[in-house]
Amino acid sequence: MNVDMIIQNVSEAGTTDISFTTPIADLVRARRTADAVVKELGAREWIVDESIAKVSLVGAGMKTHPGVAAQMFRALSEAGVNIDLIATSTIRITCVVDGDQVEAAVRALHRSFGLAEETVTVETVPACGEGE
Repeated sequence: MNVDMIIQNVSEAGTTDISFTTPIADLVRARRTADAVVKELGAREWIVDESIAKVSLVGAGMKTHPGVAAQMFRALSEAGVNIDLIATSTIRITCVVDGDQVEAAVRALHRSFGLAEETVTVETVPACGEGE
């Protein structure tokens, strides 16, 4: 199973939430694996959301240009796009958003960063498993 991004956090109740994205082609395998892990750990539940998308800013210059993430988050917020998950690296900021909002998200980022229409790639990720 290919996992594209994985994020862990601790809720106010002290439980750990783990969210991950995987290609739709791996969804059947992800469901089997999650079912086994949830049972083994005694976790409360796990949820699949097949209608998400990832939008990313990529570039080596992000390390030397502070405020890129803030600009991205502000642009998405002003466009009314809710961010479900965030993952970062030294050259990439990726946000998981509702699949219905991906076009609005990409347009907002185009405007905010002055990107030409032909330089942006939209990659839809149709499955995200979440569990505790």
